[in-house]
Amino acid sequence: MASRCQFWLPKKNRFCANSPINDSKFCGNHSSRADTQWVPCPVDPSHSVLRENLEWHVKRCPLLKQTQSLAVQPFYQKGINAGEEDSISSDELASGLSDSISSEMKRNVVYGMSGAEFHRLLAKIRALHGLICKDIQDSYRIKEACNMWIKGEIDRKIPFQEKHVLQQASILGNMEEFGVLRNYDGGEQCEGNRSCGNEANVAPAVIEFGAGRGYLTQMLADCYGIKRVLLVERKSYKLKADRSLRQKESLVLERLRIDIEDLNLNAVESLRHNPYLAIGKHLCGPATDLALRCCLTKQSNHVNTEQCGDRPKLRGLAIATCCHHLCQWKHYTNKRYLLELGITKEEFLAITWFTSWAVDANHSEDISDVADSKTFLQSSENEGDGMNGSTVEDIARHMNPVERAVLGFMCKEIIDMGRLMWLKECGLETQLVKYVPSSISPENHLLIAKCRNICAA
Repeated sequence: MASRCQFWLPKKNRFCANSPINDSKFCGNHSSRADTQWVPCPVDPSHSVLRENLEWHVKRCPLLKQTQSLAVQPFYQKGINAGEEDSISSDELASGLSDSISSEMKRNVVYGMSGAEFHRLLAKIRALHGLICKDIQDSYRIKEACNMWIKGEIDRKIPFQEKHVLQQASILGNMEEFGVLRNYDGGEQCEGNRSCGNEANVAPAVIEFGAGRGYLTQMLADCYGIKRVLLVERKSYKLKADRSLRQKESLVLERLRIDIEDLNLNAVESLRHNPYLAIGKHLCGPATDLALRCCLTKQSNHVNTEQCGDRPKLRGLAIATCCHHLCQWKHYTNKRYLLELGITKEEFLAITWFTSWAVDANHSEDISDVADSKTFLQSSENEGDGMNGSTVEDIARHMNPVERAVLGFMCKEIIDMGRLMWLKECGLETQLVKYVPSSISPENHLLIAKCRNICAA
């Protein structure tokens, strides 16, 4: 029997290096087993196990201990920021259009339309974009405070790519420009549960949602003198910024491994009485909606929060949105606003699916700045008149990549404008900007807001 697995890896141009399992030429990863033998792990559905090993695995799943420990934390409240699904009709149950909708299901919604329905939706997108997305400005802001990162004067042991540094610096630059952030080196700090007198001069805590390795917070701490940070991330990462951050003697760092959907921010003891800023870079799909609701919705819970002064106080936020194709109707913060604009649930699913087209084209030029987008959609509709009887798949195939990308960007902006309007309804002063050119990143929309009445959550 071969000493190595005989599965050929074309990208590596070699055979798999693992040892084969008994009576097989292949290792456990590459042996052929029927799909029906594999079932999702009930502890962590992101991985699967053999049905015959399920009982043994559940007792030893690596995430079991972490899940059990999280469940007893006062800030854990299952689904508190999830939002509510509308009443589900029997037709939706039959079609599977309830709760979490996969990309394939969204695709089926689009391809299930007639050609006429598809073109009516394009016309609606064009009209809505022209109505509500007129004031999105370019705002590429690199401030002097970030020079130590921009000029490479930081510890070279910290791994980073230039494009990420530019994005992070512009996020912070926009926060400074908007009045949400300033340099707090030497500023007054709140200690423990003691309330500070002059709140405007207090260095706020910073909560980074979807923190990943935490390098946005690293830049913020290096360049603006932030002294208390809370990193929220549901996954485990290597090469985190945590070690570098902990070396700062005056900085207090806390990392919560929790899904934003389940985080009751009012119950995080270290934030009691403290003003805070909420930030997030490329907060994927529904995670943006979950984070907004986590910061701003009045949450019903069993934690003692009788007085507004006991609660963490939002001072401002800046969230770079991302991966709109993953957005879900249930989690979206402003369903009412879209419904009032005439967007149905099924059309929302189609719009989120179109957003994936924003990355189809070559972004060496700023595709999101194509000013003649209305003309493009009108011409697409006119061309469609000559394709009577064609399927939506045929119509989409005849659209060139730039046309598809423009449509994708318009849909992204409609989704983000709904979020911006929700922030306004919560009493915040808001702005939606393109914080970097799309040649740096096509995911270049930044929601930024500041709150005057910090008790009005």
